[in-house]
Amino acid sequence: MFLLQALRRACARYLAPARTQLLRCDPDAISFPPGNHLPDISSQQTSDALSLAAQHLNSLNVVVFPTETVYGLGALALKSDASAKIFSTKGRPADNPLIVHVSSFTMLQTLLPPGYTMSPAYQALTKHFWPGALTLLFPRDPHIIPNIITAGQATVAIRMPSHPVARALIAVTNGPLAAPSANTSGKPSPTKAEHVLRDLDGKIPLILDGGPCDVGLESTVVDGLHADGNIRVLRPGGITVEEIERVLKLELAGGKEDTDIVIPKVLVHRRDYRDEAMEQAPTTPGMKYRHYSPSVPVTLLHTSTQPPDGQDSISVTSFFASLHSASGAKAKVGVLASTDSKIWEHVKVEDGVKWHKYTLGPVAEPAVAAQRLFDGLLTLEQEGVDLILIEEILEEREGLAVMNRVRKAVGESRWIDFNSCE
Repeated sequence: MFLLQALRRACARYLAPARTQLLRCDPDAISFPPGNHLPDISSQQTSDALSLAAQHLNSLNVVVFPTETVYGLGALALKSDASAKIFSTKGRPADNPLIVHVSSFTMLQTLLPPGYTMSPAYQALTKHFWPGALTLLFPRDPHIIPNIITAGQATVAIRMPSHPVARALIAVTNGPLAAPSANTSGKPSPTKAEHVLRDLDGKIPLILDGGPCDVGLESTVVDGLHADGNIRVLRPGGITVEEIERVLKLELAGGKEDTDIVIPKVLVHRRDYRDEAMEQAPTTPGMKYRHYSPSVPVTLLHTSTQPPDGQDSISVTSFFASLHSASGAKAKVGVLASTDSKIWEHVKVEDGVKWHKYTLGPVAEPAVAAQRLFDGLLTLEQEGVDLILIEEILEEREGLAVMNRVRKAVGESRWIDFNSCE
């Protein structure tokens, strides 16, 4: 009997999924000397962690690593078998393309078709925003980029991350990495290593912990390949539309108002134009499927915009009164709103509701809301709330990207009137 029990315990240990290894990487210990594609690493612990991660990647495994935007689930981009593990690990639809990450312009050149030359607009954008949170669409060379990366599209999305750990890992691995956000498909993107561990523990061999992500939202994706020369923002993100417009004007026209030089227009998908065909067969992530949703319902509170025709607003007092539980058991409601929002005046201790609060920073600083949004959703989900309320923010600067993500996360929208006396 004792021998049989020991055998069963041994088999259970053998068959149980291995726990994910979490290794700390110090971003401050990594630097890139000018003209050198390989990083200088002053910490042995960080160097060892990067070497182990590179070994996993070159063995066609997946590895999680930090970027300045969100944590990424990486695999060798030029190996179909490796990239396939991204889709199986996340449960990601096969028609949702991946972004390829490079560590240098030299690596970028190895991916582009022979004879391709970047446009003046692309040269201006890479000069100012690479390394950084900007993804550009390039023509795809099918002899180099596997079909699985682009979901059969004729273009490939590429960026050069600025996070030292991400860039060092790509360089040490000596190959470009495909890397969507490191989460189960459809859930909020992780901005901390603990977010990834909570979601994917046992499904991935290794997480490199480089601390919280600075930007907090995925990269801005730009398509500048159209014949009209205009820049199309397919997904707003860490680089704002205003920044892109400023750089194009600065670099292409020298900042002058009166010039014969034609400055490309910056058009935002779904704000300035629609492309139904591309939405059905997207060239970049985040366009077709619902994303960023926690496991609990999310309601968007419109407090600064008018409801569409046929939709009524509700007084703020009536709305919050409706949340009170009639059963006597307290409902747990999470609230995400700007620090200086009027909402907080109505989030009070009431019978029937237990409030969980998460602030998104000042109204005037949408970059803070961008940094905190996903952490807020995941924190409230972890606290076991029954419902999450998110107040809208103005769609300016980083607020455009924040509201892009919020709209994909919510299941219901309500228009709130602060002036009604109901």
